[in-house]
Amino acid sequence: MKRIIALIILLIPGILAALGIKLMRDMTFGILQAPFPYLWLQFLIGLVFFIGGLGFVAGFIFHRDRKRNNVQARFKK
Repeated sequence: MKRIIALIILLIPGILAALGIKLMRDMTFGILQAPFPYLWLQFLIGLVFFIGGLGFVAGFIFHRDRKRNNVQARFKK
């Protein structure tokens, strides 16, 4: 049960990161999505989604590895 919950917790930021990549790609090709009035705003929101999602997943993995002592000595508490 814990693994399923962890998977769900990781899927939501992963989907947000993928959405961020899509928004940034669409801005590159000049495709304006519905809720955004400007291309530059669409790119910034996509960048925030991508960095936020990637940072959450990376932090989750780093926290898990730190608990299992799978990190370098400089990252240990």
